[in-house]
Amino acid sequence: MVSRHACRFILLMFMVGLNLRPAMSSVAPLLSRLQENAGLSASAAGLLTTLPVLFLGLTAPLAPMIGRRVGSERALSAALLLLASGLLLRVLPFPGLLYIGTAMAGSAIGLAGTLLPALVKREVPQNADLLTGLYTMALCMGGALGAGFSVPLMHWLGDWQASLVSWSLLALATLIVWASYSPSHPSSLSPPAGLPIVSLLGKPLTWQVMLFMGIQSSMAYIVFGWLPTLLIERGYSESSAGWTMAISIMCQLVSALSAPWLARIHNDQRPALLLVLACTALGLALLLAAPLAWQWPGAVLLGLGQGGSFSLALSLLVLRTANERLAGQLSGLVQGGGYTLAALGPFGVGLMLQAGATTQHIAWLLISLIGICCGFALFAGRKRQLDDQSGQLRVLHR
Repeated sequence: MVSRHACRFILLMFMVGLNLRPAMSSVAPLLSRLQENAGLSASAAGLLTTLPVLFLGLTAPLAPMIGRRVGSERALSAALLLLASGLLLRVLPFPGLLYIGTAMAGSAIGLAGTLLPALVKREVPQNADLLTGLYTMALCMGGALGAGFSVPLMHWLGDWQASLVSWSLLALATLIVWASYSPSHPSSLSPPAGLPIVSLLGKPLTWQVMLFMGIQSSMAYIVFGWLPTLLIERGYSESSAGWTMAISIMCQLVSALSAPWLARIHNDQRPALLLVLACTALGLALLLAAPLAWQWPGAVLLGLGQGGSFSLALSLLVLRTANERLAGQLSGLVQGGGYTLAALGPFGVGLMLQAGATTQHIAWLLISLIGICCGFALFAGRKRQLDDQSGQLRVLHR
């Protein structure tokens, strides 16, 4: 029986999750218009899509320290305020603010996204992996809303600036609700005495989870940043390209919620990880290299694959740790390193387009990266767990 307090936490977690993707997905359908109006080259547009991911990765490791100093709930409130401020700032008509506001939004997403898995581990420890699936579902829904309504909002409100700034209202509304939350048993995300963070870096399991997170996230942020542009180059209209991405992200809702259940069927998560990566690769091939008639099957497969892979990547943060404290530490390291690596993806695609690469060239490069990701999935998916109860960090075979 789920308590009333736990239900309230789950609802708030879902609201926070809705805010952590529109800052990025709402830009992609408008990127061609931004390039025209702001005079951005392909590489400059690539930098714009890379900044939120880069700052997400740079700030994620700071989340446990901030949570320890001010409390996890206050730290999450500060992240929501930073997100709303960045979304407002990036549309002001002053040079450089587009990039500064985008970086602020990425930093806020990094803080919030790192704090939440540890809070989930604390509030619902027995079903943390399943709740992570629900949280991922909220992320996917937020991404779909940003992608699907970005162009309609521009037409309704009159310009692309108003469309982009409208997402700050969602962040402010969530901040007001979250600020009233009182934890049932507050705790910090501080590491145990005598266990430095470098201990985690000394374990191959940490790197395996981090590299899996980084490569699959790179695929996701390339889709957030560039998929509509690549589809427009293939002959789609601006609106059709945006809705194709929105449908793909909506399909992530199904796999984001079901993938953790699927992963529980086996003793480890390797079969589930390989299945969702295969779906991602096939979806990218159909959208970027196959005839246009494969648009919707490609969008569905891509969505199922990416929703499942991201949900499982976040689930690994709680499945591979024995307690909330280690979940917070691993979350900071894995998301920090993983998202910093992922930032290379959108920027690299921008450079490739500027150099004259076709969508088919990009498609096969992405599929090759997914093949590498499968190798790390075979290691990260094994049933292992980091444990520090003995005073030393050990990897237990469970």
